[in-house]
Amino acid sequence: MSSDNLSISRREFGLSIGGWALCNRLFGADPSMPWMEPATVKKVFLAVPKPTWPRPDLDVAAEKAQLEAALAELERKYTGSLRLTGGELVRTPEQAQAAARSAAEADGLLIVDLTSGTSSLLRPFRDVPAPTLLFARPYSGWSYEEVTLWIQNGKKGDLVSTSEPGDLDPYMRIFRTIHHLKKSKVLVVSTGRGRATTDAFSKQFGTAFDFPSYQDLKALFDSSDAAEAQKAAEQYSRAALKVVEPSPKDIADSMRFYRAVLKMLDREKANAITIDCLGGFRRGDLPAYPCVAWSKLNDAGLYGVCEADVFSTMTQLLLTSFSGKPGFVSDPIFDTGRNEIIHAHCVAATAMNGIGAPSAPYIIRSHMEDNKGVSVQVIMPIQETITVGKFVDASTFAVSTGEVIGNVDNPRGCRTKIRTRVADARKMLTNYKGGLHRVVFYGDYTRPLEQMGRMMGFKVVREC
Repeated sequence: MSSDNLSISRREFGLSIGGWALCNRLFGADPSMPWMEPATVKKVFLAVPKPTWPRPDLDVAAEKAQLEAALAELERKYTGSLRLTGGELVRTPEQAQAAARSAAEADGLLIVDLTSGTSSLLRPFRDVPAPTLLFARPYSGWSYEEVTLWIQNGKKGDLVSTSEPGDLDPYMRIFRTIHHLKKSKVLVVSTGRGRATTDAFSKQFGTAFDFPSYQDLKALFDSSDAAEAQKAAEQYSRAALKVVEPSPKDIADSMRFYRAVLKMLDREKANAITIDCLGGFRRGDLPAYPCVAWSKLNDAGLYGVCEADVFSTMTQLLLTSFSGKPGFVSDPIFDTGRNEIIHAHCVAATAMNGIGAPSAPYIIRSHMEDNKGVSVQVIMPIQETITVGKFVDASTFAVSTGEVIGNVDNPRGCRTKIRTRVADARKMLTNYKGGLHRVVFYGDYTRPLEQMGRMMGFKVVREC
């Protein structure tokens, strides 16, 4: 392992505490905000009037009651994130048509098949716009044959054939993710609008976008309380392992910028923002780099993403809402001789193992490329599996996994750097596409991503 790996003691790791509470108090995870409301999922049960399969004397009411109890347990697990509605037993095509009409506005549709011979009951649900999940226990019938064709022909949906109702668990989080993207609003601050990209994501997921100006942000910065920002800067500096390049004024300006962003998000009723920060700071349009603001937003379950990168922003909306963990937007650096990839950036969350979790240790640094302003060098957890991914376009998601084997302390490259071992670095390098950035999440989410892809209508491509 390279000598530029950075390590810290357990005591030092415990010195840094999360900075997410301020954001949560000023704006944060307000349950009244639309993206924080529970997903609404319509559930229906299908059974023919006179069952033959799985057995002619099947007690349909008892079967339904048993599965209702299992679903209620899942709903309790996700209280505040998921609400299951409906629950009617559909036994005729007319009842199916009525149930399908009532599902039109739901975030998702859960169909539970109890018997064979339900094709005429299924068909009215084929054109319901909500993503659809079919759940069938073994011996219930062959409804999977029809639903599989729906999905192959472009319907957003998936099917689960299992004796374990607990296998539905990830889909409960997926329904919440569907709602989160549909109700989120992203602010894009840039001289170029990029409406084709944002329009594509709006069409695919329902996400709203708006385009405030640099002048809007500067006015909010100017109106922010300098004394309060100074206090926050002092607290932030005390919690750091050390401060290297930035002056106290630089750090105070970063906190004023953070508060300006919070005000803008609040005013616009948005939960995500991405800025052309490099160009904006270079031109003098930005009064401070947003690195600290983005770190704190991401720690709190909101979204701050650099370089007006809508693709990485949507990636964070998708996987943070599913996993409960912030993403780390990175510039991948390939070392094929060691089969490693270093992920580097000057913006990093400190709560990579979970929103609201204790903060990882951090060092307050300047932005590397011009040695100005303030950025954050985060000492990230090691010896853990990560998922690395990004929307290449609104209908394609590139994904890989790796193991974090060390933090890197090296003057080359952006401030926060983690060294990762991957399955095939050369393959990923050779087939690389979709722009520079990738987004790192702690944990392995490859299978949930494939499930989300079927439920939400995007293709998942393995990069290595």
